Amino acid sequence: MTAKERNYENLAESIIAKLAQRNMEGYYCKDREEANAKVKRFLMPDCSISWGGSETLEQIGLIADLKESENEYEILDRKNPDPALSAKEFYGKMVTADFFLMSTNAITVDGELINIDGNGNRVACLCNGPDHVIIVAGMNKIVPDIQSGIARVRNIAAPPNGVRLNTNTPCAEYGRCVDCLTDDCMCCHTVVTRMCRVPGRIKVILVGEELGY
Repeated sequence: MTAKERNYENLAESIIAKLAQRNMEGYYCKDREEANAKVKRFLMPDCSISWGGSETLEQIGLIADLKESENEYEILDRKNPDPALSAKEFYGKMVTADFFLMSTNAITVDGELINIDGNGNRVACLCNGPDHVIIVAGMNKIVPDIQSGIARVRNIAAPPNGVRLNTNTPCAEYGRCVDCLTDDCMCCHTVVTRMCRVPGRIKVILVGEELGY
């Protein structure tokens, strides 16, 4: 084991202890393959599953695997909604799913989750609705405190996401946040999750790799 790998484990162990104080369950996986398998162990046959936009979930192969296993679960994919339902009806099913999967934009060493959203659907499901929320995050998402987390999202995560999504935002053009108020703004809602009222509803899987933005 390299010094970096050992450091990741030590840091994750301390964050997991902080998460427990906040009624959130924490786990550590050494790589994306282990994280993929860990998420699946929480899922139950015939459960309904939705997710928020996440490069991390794509990178660990979880989204592709779930789509291939659609006979085992009720998959609620916002990119491929049920044509028999209106957009509002489909979103209603997503927000009341058994499981909601996502990453987090940042997580502090004290176990606080920082998430910034455009439409707000992802943070809405994090806050309330689905019975279970499973978060997968690479160790590159760890920050010292809340303000560092917000700065990380705006200047490290949002610009490449803007490029990926082809948004008409200054950060996509300049590579840094300029506190815009454009119609495509991705930083409309800032949510800090400092505690979960329902013990164990939120599970955080830390991965010993750099994943997502």
